[in-house]
This record gives sequence, structure tokens and C-alpha cells, in this order.
Amino acid sequence: MSDFSGHLCLFVFIIKKGDIKMFDTIHEECGVFGVYGQKDGNAKSTVLSGLYALQHRGEEGCGITVNDDGIFKTHKDVGLVGDVFTPRVMEELGEGTVAIGHTRYGTTGSNNRTNCQPIEVRHIKGFMSLVHNGNLTNAAELRRSLELNGAIFHTTVDTETIAYLVTRERIKLPSVEEAVESAMNELEGAYSLIIMSPQKLIAVRDPRGMRPLCYGRREDGSFVVASESCALSAVGAEFVRDIEAGEILVFDKDGIRSIRTHCGTKKRAVCLFEYIYFSRSDSVIDGMPVQRSHLMAGEFLASEHPVDADVVIGVPDSGIDAALGYSRASGIPYAIGFVKNKYIGRTFITPGQTDRENKVKIKLSPIDEAVRGRRVVLIDDSIVRGTTSKQIIQMLRDKGAKEVHMRISSPAFLHPCYYGTDVDSSKGLIASNHSIKEVEELLNADSLGYLSLENAKKLAGEWEEHCCTACFDGSYPTAIPKSTDKDKFEHKISEGVQ
Repeated sequence: MSDFSGHLCLFVFIIKKGDIKMFDTIHEECGVFGVYGQKDGNAKSTVLSGLYALQHRGEEGCGITVNDDGIFKTHKDVGLVGDVFTPRVMEELGEGTVAIGHTRYGTTGSNNRTNCQPIEVRHIKGFMSLVHNGNLTNAAELRRSLELNGAIFHTTVDTETIAYLVTRERIKLPSVEEAVESAMNELEGAYSLIIMSPQKLIAVRDPRGMRPLCYGRREDGSFVVASESCALSAVGAEFVRDIEAGEILVFDKDGIRSIRTHCGTKKRAVCLFEYIYFSRSDSVIDGMPVQRSHLMAGEFLASEHPVDADVVIGVPDSGIDAALGYSRASGIPYAIGFVKNKYIGRTFITPGQTDRENKVKIKLSPIDEAVRGRRVVLIDDSIVRGTTSKQIIQMLRDKGAKEVHMRISSPAFLHPCYYGTDVDSSKGLIASNHSIKEVEELLNADSLGYLSLENAKKLAGEWEEHCCTACFDGSYPTAIPKSTDKDKFEHKISEGVQ
């Protein structure tokens, strides 16, 4: 272990821990993007465009590593893509035909520059840079084992653990892909990876296929890998296929090579929330168009929870497509019920409940003519804590809505998720601690209806019987983590965590 311990090239910029994770919606960890073989040497710009398309998967931080003939240059920081990658930063990244990038929402650890990705490693056999989407369920055990063997960690993210494991195997094995193949024997949980070595780009998806990953090809012959197909379209790449569960795909000067050692070794468990909320409407995830899933969810809701009403509206942007589906199936007219201010940051980041509530009001404004004097069906994708939903309902009532009937295009969120969201405890989950009638009263809704789990599974298309539904029914596809506290060194001594 001494050959590579302490060689992670990282930088530190600390913000207050209390400034993060004050949320009332579900947040996915990140998006990953990579390009190989861009002949004009401007791979960084392609990655930048890809990250813009994946911004919805992570808004806390981002980063890019450019490979210029074996020399790596990395820039990463907290903030949105457009704020972090200024023209000056882009110029300083230089030229390169291969590059990878990442957008982050932190599910573990504080939101600081240290925990941003890519993670860059320098070891006895060269450079490696990698980005990761998902969470390992055995990260704590792996990290402890590595630490006991001399590894020194600089971050609190699972990605660094993966980096150490791959590097350890790389020292023993002749190629990066063989090192990845070997390291996968120890990884448990959700992971979609893009790994860049001096001469290769490697895409990896966990054996259960929990997080999405696909690749495409551009007219110049370069290859592009991304969390979602919408990012391929954004850079002019033609979608080729999804990377299979357990597959290692290697891009190098000889073309593309697939390593399938881990394919079929675990039962598929694609995340159902990818079809409900996480993925963008113009993406296709494992063969299923996401917008079709959203529309289906609304149609199912209309049959499961009909109501006499005058208008159907959706909470922007997450509830819009499902609202259209509900309207079509029910015959109740659809209307745009809110104006969304796109120039305000995320509400949950703001410290203090009052400030967060004020930001919700600034971010969403009901349209008077659409709701006044009307019985409204309000569609959203999920309810986590309920505070934001309560606010939105009150805003509609303040605008003169006669009734507000809330419909949720997912089942009730009852259990923690350990695979790449920021909900690792049932504490605070409103549906886990209250009956539907109680939630209805807490939200001040005239009625409340969730999508049934039976119909929710149908949103995954051909993977209906092979999707992860743990957050709804507690049926976890892996062992539950023994510990979710991977950020112990970010706590004060007085908190008694260290």
C-alpha cells in the first residue's frame, strides 16, 4: 500500500457542514461524462457541454480532467458548471483528445472542493483519473481495511476508495482494465465509473446496473460515455447502446473492447427513481424513454386516484410530464400553473428554514388565472419531508384555489436509500412517520394519492421485474450498510463521532 498511499492529487476548500443537505426533495449524487479520441484536441469543450446536459444530476460541484498525451490537468470546485468553468479556466486546461468530467450532489461528506471529482491518482505506474456515480454499500469496511494497511484518505467520498482499490490492483497487474476487473470483486453497491489512464478511457457499470451509463459516437470518430443519453445528444453523438450491467468497456487506439467477466453475476436492480425523477425527460434509460415513463405515471395516477376537479397542474419541472399524463387520462384540462424563476439557486442549500421558505416563494410563483376559483389537481414526483409541498399548496390557496388535490407520481418514500441519494435514514421521511390521512392534513391538501408500487414498476419498461424498489418497500438488493457515517472527520470532537 505504501506505493500509492498519499498520492491523490487533491485540494482543500472548506465550507460549513451545516450549509448542506437541508433538503425537501430527493437528490441524486452525480453525473459522469467522458470523451475519447477527439481529433481537434478540444475534448474539454465536449466534456463541458456534456456536463451542462447533466447539471440536473448534481448542482453542488463539478470538475474536468484533460489528458494531453499522458499529461493530466484537472480543475474542480464547488458551484454550477457555468460558474466553475470560466473562459480563463477552460483556456488553462489546455488541449487534449481525451477528457472526463463530473457533476456532483454530495450524498456523503461535506460540500467542499476536496470532495469534488474527478479524483486524480499518481502512482508508480502512471496517472489515473476517475469519476463515479452511485454509492458503495461496503465503503466503510473497504476504507477501514485500506487505512489499516497504510492508505491515507483525503476525501470522504466512495470514489477515493475505488481509486485506491484499482491502484492497488494496477500495481500487481499489467493493465488498468484488469485492475478494474479485479477490484470489482470487492465492490458492493451502485457504481457507474469512467476511468481515464494516459492511453485509455474505461467505462464501468456495476453488476446490478443500478445507475445508468451509455455511450455514443460522434462524426469525427470520437467516442462519448455519459450517465444519460441526453448528454450524448448535447454533443452531437449518436447513441450506440447502454453499457451492460457488470460490463467493462475499454476505448483505446485499437477501438473498443468489452470485458464481460462480471456480467450476469448479480440480479439486475436498475433504480426505479431514474424513471420517476432523476433522469431528464429527453433521455432513454436502458431502452425506456424517460418522458414516456413520466406520462405513464400520470395516466396510472388518474385511474388510481380520480377526483372531480377543474384543472391539472404540475410542479415545475419534475411534475410537468406526469401532469400531462393525468390530464389526458382524466379529461381534466391541463394548465401551466406556475412560473419558475430559473435564476435562483437550490432552496435546500440555504441555511435556516425561513430563508429556504422564502427561496421557494421566489423560485415558484402561481399563475392567478390558472388556479383562482378552481379545484386543482397538483402533480409532483415525490414527497420527502413535506415542507416544500405544504408551502406550494398554501401558495395555491393564497391565489384563490378552491381545492387542492395532491397526486404523487411515485409510491410513498418509506425507507432509506443507500445507492446514490442523500436519504440514508428514515428519520424525517414524512410518509415513514405518518399515515396518508395524517400527511394530507399536514400538507393542508384536500386529498392525497400516491402511485401504487405495482404500476410504478411498469415505468421501467422491460425491467419491470428487475428494478430496485427498496426506498418504497424495504426490499434491498444488497446487504444494508453497517455504517453510513463516512464523514466522521468532518464532525467536531464534542459530537463524539471521531
